Amino acid sequence: MNIAIFYFSGTGNTRKVAKEYAENFEKRGETCTLFELPLKNKPDLANYDLIGIGYPIHSFNAPQPLLQFAKSLQRRKLKSGEEPKRAFIFKTSGEPVKMSRVSSLKLISILKRRNIAVKNEYQYVMPYNMIFRHTDHQAYVMWETAKKLIPIDCNDILSGVERQEKKMPFGNVLAWFLRIEHGGAHIVGVGYRATKDCTGCGLCAKNCPVDNIKIEDGKPKFGGKCLICARCSFNCPKDCIRIGLLNGWRVHGAYSFKDGDPNEKNGHDNYCKKAYARYFKEAEERISKHENDGN
Repeated sequence: MNIAIFYFSGTGNTRKVAKEYAENFEKRGETCTLFELPLKNKPDLANYDLIGIGYPIHSFNAPQPLLQFAKSLQRRKLKSGEEPKRAFIFKTSGEPVKMSRVSSLKLISILKRRNIAVKNEYQYVMPYNMIFRHTDHQAYVMWETAKKLIPIDCNDILSGVERQEKKMPFGNVLAWFLRIEHGGAHIVGVGYRATKDCTGCGLCAKNCPVDNIKIEDGKPKFGGKCLICARCSFNCPKDCIRIGLLNGWRVHGAYSFKDGDPNEKNGHDNYCKKAYARYFKEAEERISKHENDGN
């Protein structure tokens, strides 16, 4: 089977998950190609038997580049008796709340009109790059859990076992309303600033996925195309980018994903406590079942 995985990643969480999928598919003898969005050249989907689409959840929606990519796909004309092309979706988020399930509704609708059928959906909890910083131990547990779940999910996908998330009532209305973030991000992003500690290294401009940052007079200048993906502020080597109205939520520095002190506190121990407990409990049940079945 020839598999294509298209993904958008702000600070790297979704990229890690996409690579893990590719490695697991290839271990099973499948051919898997990764495409990071935005794309310079769009491949022909006719060359692939299965499509994977990955993204970080932005305000309970798929990010703008992902939806733009889906809209750019041509509608496939099906021959008599031909089935729509199969697809699966994987999402990353800092919290496993049920409302996150609505994030794929718009994407699924766009793909359906192009005769691409989403048969499987998965969400993986990964550490925040905005709002607050998870501890090293929390980030480690999140990633280790994802690495144990992904082989199980790959097995389901290749075996034709469908797994779709149950959406909350009126979820499409909620998702539609929250897509205000797409336009709001452009406005908020104009307010980004670099402090006097900026050395003008240009890393933020080089890595911006939508070319929203230009270096002028040795300092970054932020335009009106921001996605609030946090890539610039998260990865700034001098921690000198201030993200306007959202600066109180700024998180800086890549996670090592190595285990840390399990007793370390981050001041947010009660944040979405029940949702985290439910996610890890369900994950452990799936992992245990898979192991007990001898897979």
